[in-house]
Amino acid sequence: MQTRRQVPAQPSQSDGASALAQAKAAFLLTMRARGIQDLDVLRALEMVPREIFVPHRYADLARRQLALPLRCGQTLPEPWLAARMIEVLAPSSSHRVLEIGTGSGYATALLARLAREVISIERFQSLAIEAAARLEQLGIDNAGVTWGDGAAIGPAAGPFDRIIVQGSLSEIPAPLIAALAADGVLVTARPDPSAPARQRVVRIARNEAGDFEETPICPCRLQAILPGEAQAL
Repeated sequence: MQTRRQVPAQPSQSDGASALAQAKAAFLLTMRARGIQDLDVLRALEMVPREIFVPHRYADLARRQLALPLRCGQTLPEPWLAARMIEVLAPSSSHRVLEIGTGSGYATALLARLAREVISIERFQSLAIEAAARLEQLGIDNAGVTWGDGAAIGPAAGPFDRIIVQGSLSEIPAPLIAALAADGVLVTARPDPSAPARQRVVRIARNEAGDFEETPICPCRLQAILPGEAQAL
C-alpha cells in the first residue's frame, strides 16, 4: 500500500500578521521597560516600521535593541536611544524641527509623526537619497531630507523650535545656536566632562536669565558629527 507524503502547511497571511503584531507588542514593551513613557513617542514607534530603515541583511534584527551598520561607515543607533533623544526633545504638532545626521531616516520618520515639519540634513549624498525614498515610500510628506553640512546651516533656514543632532559634538556650532528659536530646545551627544572618553545625551535650552543651560540625560555612544559634505558618497 502506497503512503502519501505529507506536505508541510504553508504559513497563512493571518499567521504572518499575528507574528508581526506580536513582534510590535514585544518591541513596545521593551521600550516601556527601558523607560520610554511618552505615549506619542510610543505611538510613533508602533507606526514606523524600523525594518524598512535597516539594510536587508539585518531585517530580522530591526526590532532588537541593537545599533546596526549603514552604508558610508555610518551606524543606525539602537531604537531605545533614538526614542529617548526624541522624548527629551519633546516635539509637538506645532513645532518645526531640524535634524542633523539623517542616516537611514528612521528618526526622521519618527519625528515626522510628532512635529509639524522636519528638515533633516545628511552629509552623505547616497544616504540622503535613500532616506528620502524611504520617507516617500511611507507617504510621509512633512519631512524633507537635504544633502549638506548641517553644522553650517544658513540663518534663512531658521528659526527651529527643536534641533536634534544624531551624533556627538564637542562644541555646539554657532549656526545651530543662531537657528534655534528663543524658547527652543537642542538635543545632542557631547563628551562627558567627568570622563571625556565617554559620551552623554544632553538637553540644551535657555534658562530664565537667557543663558543656555545644559542638562545631562543618559550615557550614549554616537559617532562624531563632522563638518562639510562628503563629496565621494
